Amino acid sequence: MTVMPRFALSRRAFLASGTAAAAATFLPGCQTVAASAGGQAAGQTAGEALLDDIAWNLLRHEPTRATGLGVDTGGRAYLRAQLEDATPEGIANKAATLRNDLARVRAFDTSTLDAATRTSFEVVESAYATAVDGFALPYGDIPVGSWRTAPYSVIQNVGAYIDLPRFMDSDHPIATQDDAEAYMSRLEAIPATLNGELTRIQSARAMGVVPPDFLLDKAIDQMTAQLADVQGGGTMVESLVRRTAEAGIAGDWQARAQAVVTQQVAPAMAAQLAELRLQRGIAGSNPGMWAQPHGAEWYAWSLRSSTTTRLSPDEIHELGLSTLADIHAQMDPILRDIGYTSGSVGDRMTALADDPRYKFADGDPGRAEIMDFIQQRIAWIREQMPRAFRRLASGNLEVRRLPPAEEPGAPGAYGGAGSVDGTVPGKMWINLRTTDLHRQYTIPTLVHHETIPGHVWEGEYSNQLPLIRSILAFNAFSEGWALYAEQLGDELGAYADHPAWRLGYLQDAAFRACRLVVDTGLHHKRWTREQGVQFFVERNGNNANEVGSEVDRYCSWPGQACGYMIGKLEILRQRQRAIDALGNRYDLRDFDQAVVDGGNAPLDVLAANVGRYIAHTQA
Repeated sequence: MTVMPRFALSRRAFLASGTAAAAATFLPGCQTVAASAGGQAAGQTAGEALLDDIAWNLLRHEPTRATGLGVDTGGRAYLRAQLEDATPEGIANKAATLRNDLARVRAFDTSTLDAATRTSFEVVESAYATAVDGFALPYGDIPVGSWRTAPYSVIQNVGAYIDLPRFMDSDHPIATQDDAEAYMSRLEAIPATLNGELTRIQSARAMGVVPPDFLLDKAIDQMTAQLADVQGGGTMVESLVRRTAEAGIAGDWQARAQAVVTQQVAPAMAAQLAELRLQRGIAGSNPGMWAQPHGAEWYAWSLRSSTTTRLSPDEIHELGLSTLADIHAQMDPILRDIGYTSGSVGDRMTALADDPRYKFADGDPGRAEIMDFIQQRIAWIREQMPRAFRRLASGNLEVRRLPPAEEPGAPGAYGGAGSVDGTVPGKMWINLRTTDLHRQYTIPTLVHHETIPGHVWEGEYSNQLPLIRSILAFNAFSEGWALYAEQLGDELGAYADHPAWRLGYLQDAAFRACRLVVDTGLHHKRWTREQGVQFFVERNGNNANEVGSEVDRYCSWPGQACGYMIGKLEILRQRQRAIDALGNRYDLRDFDQAVVDGGNAPLDVLAANVGRYIAHTQA
């Protein structure tokens, strides 16, 4: 069936970037005729082997990612007992591996490979080239096929003090004695990870790189709470004791884990906290990368990494303003129809947020309401998927509250697919520090974004590709797809009987347009933090408490927020390209299937995959 978009977003500046150029070949995975079948088979086998070798080279540097994917088994089970080497030497070794494997990819003759494998080579080359350039920067955490660009290696939403307690409880499996021993090995490795990070943030401080004071305040508060937890043993000990008991695994886990956490982990975390407090004493308040050494260079790279384009900060800023105006034009008549007629769209959305009909109760009763509402919306959207895809994923997922210690510095929600083998479900993490973060008209869009047909759903298709493709994920595709998933929810009727819900969806789309403006405003146009917050509140009617944390996130993950709308606009442009080229042969199910089957990819590779789909349909 054909489902047309209900509104067209402005793409004037984006169209000028030229990222849609694509070659018309066959769909990924389709058979092509080779001049020499034997030569093609040999080349295909060699290409697949190289991709597999490159994947394991990366996972040796990122063993927790191997656990998250569920591939640290058999001969790779040793990875389950390891953590990433966070020392400067460890980071240098990782960069060297990437440079070597990038050279191997570029030297390989891809002419005999099938289209899907050529696509994988293109994806690896793009991801590794960008990461190698990032590792040449003098500081920060550099993602390799991941979503977070972080100039500050320890801050309110970056660092092992946040990541590892959550990972150990939710992703590290404990089904056997070996799993429990691997958990213990990882506990024993945490102090080295914390000390490696400490060395790097001290080195950055010596270069003059100090995070802004308001970020340090949040990080210090969170780390203080986390330190109090580990000084008593806390959640990491409790998780091991509880899960070994549930699995019937005998051992003195309480005493062993308690000793490691209280006597080794706690002092290492205390040393990090002392460094953050020292930095707080010399920190300024400028939020943007422009105020840091090599800041303009760092921001240019982070935009490239986050958007997989070469769009400039000024182009992105103007794109955000024009897109925001277009979306607000869609919101105005709906607001009028439900009785909100006075003031700007932002003013009226602020008033709507105060409407008690759309609020959840305070405290735990409201938290329970939110969790029930999320499950209802997941059940509804799951039933609609045959209308949008030819081949259905399982949508294996669970909804969990974020750990309370993490909530102050976290976004409203986030999610992702589970392990390759399905044993670890995908997750939607919801921030419930206060129920006032959410409204009934915002939850449906959150569900579509984080779960189905968003991150969890798309990730399951990527998990069916070669291992390296399950590892590498591109912010513009991941978040662009999740925003496109929000629009699919609208097109499939999620808000047909609830005008306020559709306003929530449009407000979220406008929110992502605001991100383009605010991120570039902070890091390029030298806005203050307050200017960033006020832009959301005044122009889009967002909750000031919510956007305060959002703006802080842009300060610590520069560029990341720009991937969302840029990615969505490109997917929509590729869809319109398919509609124009195919006419009555176009079917939404085929387009969506081609995009997810092509896997998580840079935007130029996405365009090539759509070209293959068009050519295959026309043939």
